[in-house]
Amino acid sequence: MSIRKLQKSVINLKEKNNVTILAHYYQNIEIQEIADYLGDSLGLSQIAHQKATTRYIIFAGVVFMAETASILNQDKHILVPERQACCPLADFLTPTIIKKFKQEYPSLPVVTYVNTTAAAKAESDVCCTSSNSINIVKKIKEEFEVTKILFGPDNNLAEYVAQNSGVEIVKIPGEGHCYVHSHLTLENIKGSQAAHPQAKVLVHPECIKEVREYADFVGSTAGMYNFVKENRDIYEEYIIGTEKGLLSRLSVDFPNNRFYLPSEKLVCMDMKKNELQNIKAILKHLDAEDYDKLKQFEIKVPADIAERALRPIKKMLEYSKKS
Repeated sequence: MSIRKLQKSVINLKEKNNVTILAHYYQNIEIQEIADYLGDSLGLSQIAHQKATTRYIIFAGVVFMAETASILNQDKHILVPERQACCPLADFLTPTIIKKFKQEYPSLPVVTYVNTTAAAKAESDVCCTSSNSINIVKKIKEEFEVTKILFGPDNNLAEYVAQNSGVEIVKIPGEGHCYVHSHLTLENIKGSQAAHPQAKVLVHPECIKEVREYADFVGSTAGMYNFVKENRDIYEEYIIGTEKGLLSRLSVDFPNNRFYLPSEKLVCMDMKKNELQNIKAILKHLDAEDYDKLKQFEIKVPADIAERALRPIKKMLEYSKKS
């Protein structure tokens, strides 16, 4: 079956069974095209909570994202096309590691990146995203009246936050990184810029320090998208230093601009485990009311963990409103 026919079949089943499909910007373009909503991880979870009225939600991303959606939507069924689509960055930080650091630094608050498991969030004082991390760290420092905080799991983001907040950070666990963003080198950027000297360089804060300091803009996935949206008539070309799925989205939405990937290594193989066929399989089980088969796709955070993990998420949202 061709991609277009498969997409049409998915859309028909989605509409027939009243299902909402969420897709992260890093998904393959054929999945992005059939989604009801696109966005970054926390944004999609908030959409699931605020806009999705359907009982069933298919989340095309990685498992920690579906967990966050489950935390915010305990009354809904969050389904993933592929349960093996995990995030190695999130797996760096376990509840056991957090508890160990809390014992060593009992007076320091714990800030966890949203790219963590539900169980890790449950051991945190507040969560943050790549876009609000600097502000969140400043706020938690003031509330706890401390000079430093515990932050994990991404080392590069921790370094970026420390540089821009003036807050001393203890990295937990100390070696956490995104295998996609950390592979991007300054040589990759300069090589791409040599071929496209007029292009603006946009990179993610999970990139290494040398790359961040060289870039014209450092921001989250959504931040990079919005930078292009706001400047598309000013700058024609962009070098996109994040997972290639965003470049695909930008190329579709802004056809008058040109976008370049500085390295072919900017591919999240875990994100790419999600496939249209899997989404169709979920929808066919729904269509047949075969709910036992659906359980293999469902991500359900236990109520006790969800309740504890919701607190740091709510605190993050409260801090953001006060800014």
